[in-house]
Amino acid sequence: MKDWIKKIVQQFEVENKSTHAPEKMSEELATLLFMIDVYNKNLLDTPKFSVRQAREELDIFSKKLIQSGALENEETFFQLRQFFNAHRIDETTYFLHAFEDFKKIIWEFADQLKEEFKDQKHNDQMINGQFKELRDAVESNSIDKLREKSKEFISKYVEVQNKKDTNKQKRMNSIKKNLNQFKKKLTEAQHTANHDHLTGAYNRRFFEEQVRSFSTTADMGDNKSVMMILDIDHFKKINDTYGHDIGDFVLKECVATIRKLFTRENDVVARLGGEEFSIFLPDYSIDMAIKKAEDVLETIRKQAFVHGEHQIKFTVSIGLSEWRNGDQLELIYKRCDQALYEAKNTGRNKLVVAEKLKAVA
Repeated sequence: MKDWIKKIVQQFEVENKSTHAPEKMSEELATLLFMIDVYNKNLLDTPKFSVRQAREELDIFSKKLIQSGALENEETFFQLRQFFNAHRIDETTYFLHAFEDFKKIIWEFADQLKEEFKDQKHNDQMINGQFKELRDAVESNSIDKLREKSKEFISKYVEVQNKKDTNKQKRMNSIKKNLNQFKKKLTEAQHTANHDHLTGAYNRRFFEEQVRSFSTTADMGDNKSVMMILDIDHFKKINDTYGHDIGDFVLKECVATIRKLFTRENDVVARLGGEEFSIFLPDYSIDMAIKKAEDVLETIRKQAFVHGEHQIKFTVSIGLSEWRNGDQLELIYKRCDQALYEAKNTGRNKLVVAEKLKAVA
């Protein structure tokens, strides 16, 4: 059985209740399970489907396919198609609403500026009207009319100028306030777009953007950088034993612990999906990264995380690889993933360095 197929089957921890042996799974079925797994790791919270709910449903579909061992499971495939259709529609609706919200922020600010300019134009039109009447009075050769229009013009001019000064201050205060609100909303929108909603870590999309951005400049010098993938051991058992609320708590505590150890501004800690996290360390030697990874292992394995009446202890496995000049993101992902797979298959709760493929306890 190919390693990648074995990895797909093992992660679901399915007890086979059919006559089909998972070891004989076809590559077609394994490929479908792999695609479901990738989709699973890149889910978004939408109005109809929470990440947790969608992940549970996808896990159920995957287990049914593994147990049946065939692509002819019509009922499961029908349900899977229905799920993907509903989820994609909901996901598209979510993005459209998010885009509309962003446009609304822009247009509200533009409308406020438009009102300010309209008021200013109105005042200018009033002054022009008074000035025209004053000019007509001068040409009429009537001293009384000239005196009357002069007083009106001076009075209106002083009124408008005072109003302009007052409105200018109000306008500046209003614009400043609106700009601050505008920047706040944009910052919030950007934070939402770049971060995992549950743990506060960066999301996969932002992580990959940062790594690819680094790769475009890394070849210009001798920058040494490292990437590691971290996975919580037996996370499914935690969910099954304590429930998903505790599972969510463990994910958040895991990220909080990691962040305390990686404090540089350019360290990138991200949630790739599920219980899998990635850490990218620009300008970092592999020896420094190994020491940090060992600190992560030791800190987590020694700590008891308290939630209500529960004390939860867990461990993590880590795959680590050095970034080499010319590396593509997919390649370093593959090396880290192979190292993580080795750590999982040789006892968990350890670090494996891809370049050595030797466990570091």
